Amino acid sequence: MLERTHIRVAHAADGRELLEGPVGTELNRRWESGTLAHGVSDPFGQGPLPWLRSPDHYVAGTEGAVPWYVSLDAPGQQPLSAPRRKPPAGTPGNSDDVDQQIKGFASAGVVHPGGAVDFRVTVNPPREFTVDVYRIGHYGGAGARHMTASPRIAGLAQAAPLVVGRTVSCHHWWQSWRLHVPQHWGPGAYVAVLTTSDNLHRSHIPFTVRDFDERTHPAELLLVLPDITWQAYNLFPEDGRNGASLYHAWDGQGRLIGEPEAAVTVSFDRPHAGAGLPLHVGHAYDFIRWAERYGYDLAYATASDLHAGLVEPARHKALIFPGHDEYWSEPMRRTVERARDGGTSLVFLSANTMYWRVELTPGPSGEPNRMLNCRKRQRVPAGHPAAGLPGSHSALWRDAGEPEQLLLGVQYGGSVPTPVPLVARNTGHWLWEGTGLRDGDGLPGLVAGEADHYFPKVALSPHTERILLAHSPYRDADGRSRHQETSLYRAPSGAYVFASGTFAWSPALDRPGHTDERIQRATANLLDHLCKDG
Repeated sequence: MLERTHIRVAHAADGRELLEGPVGTELNRRWESGTLAHGVSDPFGQGPLPWLRSPDHYVAGTEGAVPWYVSLDAPGQQPLSAPRRKPPAGTPGNSDDVDQQIKGFASAGVVHPGGAVDFRVTVNPPREFTVDVYRIGHYGGAGARHMTASPRIAGLAQAAPLVVGRTVSCHHWWQSWRLHVPQHWGPGAYVAVLTTSDNLHRSHIPFTVRDFDERTHPAELLLVLPDITWQAYNLFPEDGRNGASLYHAWDGQGRLIGEPEAAVTVSFDRPHAGAGLPLHVGHAYDFIRWAERYGYDLAYATASDLHAGLVEPARHKALIFPGHDEYWSEPMRRTVERARDGGTSLVFLSANTMYWRVELTPGPSGEPNRMLNCRKRQRVPAGHPAAGLPGSHSALWRDAGEPEQLLLGVQYGGSVPTPVPLVARNTGHWLWEGTGLRDGDGLPGLVAGEADHYFPKVALSPHTERILLAHSPYRDADGRSRHQETSLYRAPSGAYVFASGTFAWSPALDRPGHTDERIQRATANLLDHLCKDG
């Protein structure tokens, strides 16, 4: 979902909806910025970028010294209390989508130790570049570990992205470099950092390494990274002309237009807009740093893997969905439902999960699942991959007769324009054990971005136990009273299903300036319980 706080809704003469940001800002100097629009909807954004090693960049925050890896350039990152110092001379700046000084994406296919991943990179003007590969984790507070560096690579300016309607694709770009993943690399979330040889510009390519040789010791917890939702928000190229996501596009004057005229099909074969990282990637990275710090046994997969049938839930005690995970295909949902019914627990650490029903189709070159299709509330021809179920008013799961509450226990209720406390409830439950909380205690700022709650008129799945662990009032952008709820239920199979119902849960685990020890303890209670009894 998109919260339009600070964005004015205007209408063209033909009735089209236009989204206009603050006049005169840097982001709006040439066109209305999609990054600005999304930044106000997610108070946490991309979060720490561990490879920015410059102590002079960073300042002390409200919770002691802020780690050197915190980036205040990331969209949505909340500013710290003290002013930020200027970066030292020679620090690369992030590439943009207009000149595309250096941009790239990873090729199709599952990456695993002993395998390879291909990067397709454009460099403008053509010059050499290097690739540094990092693995996200705690690593003693460093936030990531440098795994390898490429030699200097000859860069070229690739052909312009192909645009058909609102769909942008770079599938025709040439391969620039192949990374052979050593056998000893562990599974995890990785980032390739691209830097031009003159050290002026930088960009990023996220990718996931999976381990398919873990049958002798399957990890207790499988982390599912929401790459499908990441692409739904990807506005590349954010150039004021051609870029489009499932939320936005631009009109001929460079003004941002909303969902009624946004794309209904977007491609995985393109870079991410701006710095090259997904808008909501920080939620997942926050959980990873915390979980690896405390030694949880993690395997890794993506939502695309879940869709493609490459996840075997029965090998794990729980599936963890750590971040904003809004877009789900039918194969994804059916796999997760079968997982729950088979005794594998489910943990959803964000809000607005499983909201839109999507289809994945092959890309122009024939690779499977490279096109994401979702019409939302637009009209498309019958037979179009984005058409959805016949007779559905929209692409919402709830309009297709399967509200998300049937699986989650709660469902999306609205945006939260200003963060408010999460108000604890039923604090005698084992999840809150050791937190010191009593019923009615508030955890400041823990309801933010978007919020879920229980809908009494919507059915629940069969359960043997069910409890609401928070009930938090807030006001929406129109001043109406609403509330957030955190849910936990137990299916007849013995599996638990937890839904935090807020964007702020994962950032409270390991985001500088946002951590909350009570959420850390509650999450540990939950995972320990699942690993012991799952």
